[in-house]
Amino acid sequence: MSSDDTLRIYQGNTLVFSSEKERLLPLMDYLNGLTLQHREVIIFDKVMGNAAALLSVKAGCREVWSPLGSELAVKTLDKYGITHHLTAIVPYITQADRKSMCPMEKLSIDKEPEEFYRVLKARIESGTQPTGS
Repeated sequence: MSSDDTLRIYQGNTLVFSSEKERLLPLMDYLNGLTLQHREVIIFDKVMGNAAALLSVKAGCREVWSPLGSELAVKTLDKYGITHHLTAIVPYITQADRKSMCPMEKLSIDKEPEEFYRVLKARIESGTQPTGS
């Protein structure tokens, strides 16, 4: 993405949502606001880990674009028939130290989209900020 946006969501050629927030907060903002108005959206995300992939499914996404994605995300996107364009694919998204798995990637393993959304929403409402993608 050429701007400071970390997330952009399009309905056809129309930009319907964008955010400069980090991590999963932009997708959660979208899901808590506009998701019922738009279907088969195209998502451009800074990082497409499994957590973001699950939220993309919930958002009614039909296609994702990202410079970085995880193998876990690819499996989720494939499972739900979402076309993906990931420049680089890594086994999993890591924390900033690049050694350990991102907590949100770990939390998303073996969860369905709605289940992960509910868990993440509860964490945010309790004041626990999501770290990772």
